[in-house]
Amino acid sequence: MSLPTNSAWRERRRGFTIAEVSMAVLVLALGLTTSFAAMQRAFLDLDTARSLDLAGSIMQCELEKERLFNWPQVSDATYQPAIDAALMRSPVVAGRFTLSRGVTVLPQRSGQMVQVTLTVQWRSHDGRNVSRSYTTYFCQGGLHDYFYPNL
Repeated sequence: MSLPTNSAWRERRRGFTIAEVSMAVLVLALGLTTSFAAMQRAFLDLDTARSLDLAGSIMQCELEKERLFNWPQVSDATYQPAIDAALMRSPVVAGRFTLSRGVTVLPQRSGQMVQVTLTVQWRSHDGRNVSRSYTTYFCQGGLHDYFYPNL
């Protein structure tokens, strides 16, 4: 058995060229960049979903409180709602969400019906201002008069 010559030995030990290595690095960098961008977008979407769920919980909690109001309380446009204390204990909610209330007297109902709109506003992690609203109607002589018949 004869030993391989220097040129044959070099042929077997030949490695990758700089062009091949740079193409591999470019493909890897492109793959990592797109996956990081997709992960960042997924985390923003997850934050949006969580925030929408919290906003819905805040408004639903306030709406349930207001369902027990009597007519003077419901129609009071100066009433400022507050986020429930159980929800405010969460550091995610505290200081990030604000709750407001608007009351519109419906003139076509002779002032015996009001439209109440609850709005929650917050700033998302990507800096956008986001808000969601619930709207409901209350009538004088409606459900609250069943609970408070002497008022």
